[in-house]
Amino acid sequence: MWAGVAPDASRRLLLAAVDSFAELGYHGTSTRHIAAGAGMSAGALYVHYRTKADLLFQIALTVHESVLAELEASVEGVDGPAARVRALMYAFARWHARHHRAARVIQNELGALDAAHARRIAAIRRRVRALVREEVRAGAAAGVFDVADIEGTARAMSSLAIDVCRWYRPEGPRSPEEIGALTAHLSLRMLGARP
Repeated sequence: MWAGVAPDASRRLLLAAVDSFAELGYHGTSTRHIAAGAGMSAGALYVHYRTKADLLFQIALTVHESVLAELEASVEGVDGPAARVRALMYAFARWHARHHRAARVIQNELGALDAAHARRIAAIRRRVRALVREEVRAGAAAGVFDVADIEGTARAMSSLAIDVCRWYRPEGPRSPEEIGALTAHLSLRMLGARP
């Protein structure tokens, strides 16, 4: 996810910020702490990011763009409502397990974004929600899903995948792939998917 962040110093600062925000929270983290975590001087941070708020925004943007790209790719070329939801929800939950630390930081610190940054992130979040909702709607329209409340069900499915970042631990008993498969299975059960 971070491979596209360049130069290397910017990427190191982002990763150090994720670690610092996860450990101390956004408000409890100083720019000195982030710079030290990246093995840089305190002043070096300002060469790459104007403020700590800009760092948080860049993390949020990278995280949300990565999720959106993963979900869009997951259904590309997949036919049939059930298969598409299975692929989508597998990817959604697996992503949140693989990137649980960064995702947890964003879920916990989203309110710290300034208004302009929050609007940009909200637009991406709406696109993610729309992807899930439209897959549910398409399956219901085709008679494959038994859904009384498309919006509410899509929201519950998204929450199921996103919440993985809150509890997942790499040393736990399930791999990201196993969590993805379980989430896909549960989502299809929620939809009353007909064979």
